Amino acid sequence: MSSPLPDDPAATEGDTAPPVRGAFDRGVVMAARAAAWLVFIAMAISVYEVIMRYGFGSPTSWVHESVVMLVAVGFALGGPAALASDRHIRVKVLYDAAGPRLKLWLDRFNDLVTFGFCLAMSYAAFTMFWSASHNPLGEWQLERSGTSWNPPFPALVKGVILLALAIMCVQALLHLSRSLRRKPDTLSHEAD
Repeated sequence: MSSPLPDDPAATEGDTAPPVRGAFDRGVVMAARAAAWLVFIAMAISVYEVIMRYGFGSPTSWVHESVVMLVAVGFALGGPAALASDRHIRVKVLYDAAGPRLKLWLDRFNDLVTFGFCLAMSYAAFTMFWSASHNPLGEWQLERSGTSWNPPFPALVKGVILLALAIMCVQALLHLSRSLRRKPDTLSHEAD
């Protein structure tokens, strides 16, 4: 993980919190902390299912699909959270060996590629959500799971994926804008 930028107000010496690049990213991180509770809820209803099934011989028909949906939503919202806190996977072999000017250009290139990727994935997510939320005649009709409970979770998860990718597009555009305005001499120098 790279060091926080010197112009980041949240960056202080010895700070262990993940660096964020701006107010939008701080909001995303706060929302992600709230969304992380979805995994706890999924675990709690899984425990409920085990107790009902094996303790009382009364299995549920809704727990499995609910757990899958909650974990999928949490996973989808993890993308914006990772991008906001700069905790995404990165190969830094060239980056660590580069000087401040080349690092700035590598940051700009990375931000541009990230924006293009998020934009393309947002389009794909939109088409996926559209087909999951509209019937062939173009009328609103949510895709359902097809089980005995039959909730509209497939369409809802696809909508959350679209939302997460749209958030990532905004983040990537803000990151690109920030890196284009930055000067090479304002880059942080990581301590070895």
